[in-house]
Amino acid sequence: MLSKIMSFALSGLEGVPVEVETDINKGMVSYDLVGLPDAAVKESKERVRSAIKNSALCFPVNKITINLAPADIKKEGSHYDLPLAVSILKASDQLTAKTDGIIFLGELALDGGLRPVTGILPILISAKAKGYTRFIIPAANSNEASYIEGTEVYALNSLRDAVDCLTGEKNFVPVAHRSFSAAKSMQSYNYDMSLVRGQRVAKRALEIAVAGGHNILLAGPPGTGKTLLARCIPTIMPDMTFEEALEVTKIHSISGELSEEGIVSLRPFRTPHHTATTVSLCGGGNNKIHAGEISKAHKGVLFLDELPEYTRHALESLRQPLEDGVITVTRAGGAITFPADFILCASMNPCPCGNYGSAYLNCTCTPAQIHKYRSKVSGPLLDRIDLQVEVDGVKYDDLASASEEEPSAAVKARVEKAREIQRERFKDEGMSVNANMGERQIKKYCALSAECEAVLKNAFETLHLSVRARSRIIKVARTIADLAGSPSVLPEHILEAASYRSYESTV
Repeated sequence: MLSKIMSFALSGLEGVPVEVETDINKGMVSYDLVGLPDAAVKESKERVRSAIKNSALCFPVNKITINLAPADIKKEGSHYDLPLAVSILKASDQLTAKTDGIIFLGELALDGGLRPVTGILPILISAKAKGYTRFIIPAANSNEASYIEGTEVYALNSLRDAVDCLTGEKNFVPVAHRSFSAAKSMQSYNYDMSLVRGQRVAKRALEIAVAGGHNILLAGPPGTGKTLLARCIPTIMPDMTFEEALEVTKIHSISGELSEEGIVSLRPFRTPHHTATTVSLCGGGNNKIHAGEISKAHKGVLFLDELPEYTRHALESLRQPLEDGVITVTRAGGAITFPADFILCASMNPCPCGNYGSAYLNCTCTPAQIHKYRSKVSGPLLDRIDLQVEVDGVKYDDLASASEEEPSAAVKARVEKAREIQRERFKDEGMSVNANMGERQIKKYCALSAECEAVLKNAFETLHLSVRARSRIIKVARTIADLAGSPSVLPEHILEAASYRSYESTV
């Protein structure tokens, strides 16, 4: 007898329907699985056999042929175990209940239990878009599935439960839908701007960077608070919308990095070690293409500490995603595009010893050593970093002061006002922050007076800036104007924006 059961494959972040066709006939006992299965799918034979037997059901002793259609898409992962088992039971007449329109996902244990799988959220979103609304998944994935409205999801513990659910022998209640606002209220950050003493210039630069979605570089001696400042960036970013949270959660779901909550409600903060390879940053892999750190930082922050210590090739690979907000990973098996819309925050010492330019410490490096160290970061990459801030040490009196520093909540409120101005400005442009402006938007929304042009020209010639740097100064000035509530860019805004490019001219 022939049976057909529906499941889904993942191609990057998109789900593709997969039909599990099972044919059981008389003949020499065999089990043939076709349709481009990977090793995990091929190994499912023994898991499915044991799970069926240990669920008080019968594994047919016949010629079994299973096809995973369409046959030209590679099937990867262990979530095909459940649909394979259900398909065999249906083809052997042990299961007569209707299964039309139901998507089956789940890995089977040898005792018939259902184990969690990765990628449930992107599969559910894609399946719903294609008209599928009923699902049977492992119980451990219930939280992840509970945020998708308009679906009927049964999160079960075993293959036996799946059979009983389909036949109606037991009544199972669909997963209750959960509120995203409730998930947000349960989580909080461990850092706050009030913990940072002094560093007023750096704090101001962070506020500007977040308000306009700009990239930022913090350069200064060791121990001056660069890492603490970077970790505070998510605390002053606007709260994620539900749509943004789903985008981020899809990436973390396929990577197997979701918490028990089932959704990412706080903006990501990724800190890959400086030994990270290009593949780990950008994504890739030999068999299955995985998302890299820059995609996992989507809608959040990618913090690269000790920037010159990363390999040149890894750093240069960031240039395209910094411009486009996406990255396309191409391998022999195909090409997958991952989102990569993040704020890059990088930190570095100004020289090998770390003390060059410090008002409190003496540098022991030669000019040649300083130049060699700084040249590890290329000019084109620095060009794409809008704000470059020098961070120096803090006086002891500032550290011991009992005065209260401004908390993240106060900074966040100003950032949200500036972001609201930008959303209104770009509502018909397909963007939401100043950092995404192209030349056409710059001419339209950042008209400069003759006085502003004179200030910008002086900075351009004095600092020997590139054409890209000029555009980025204007974008930052537009953000500074938004924070000030100014409808137009003024000379003081240009001056402040240009002051954040002075470090580049010393490299």
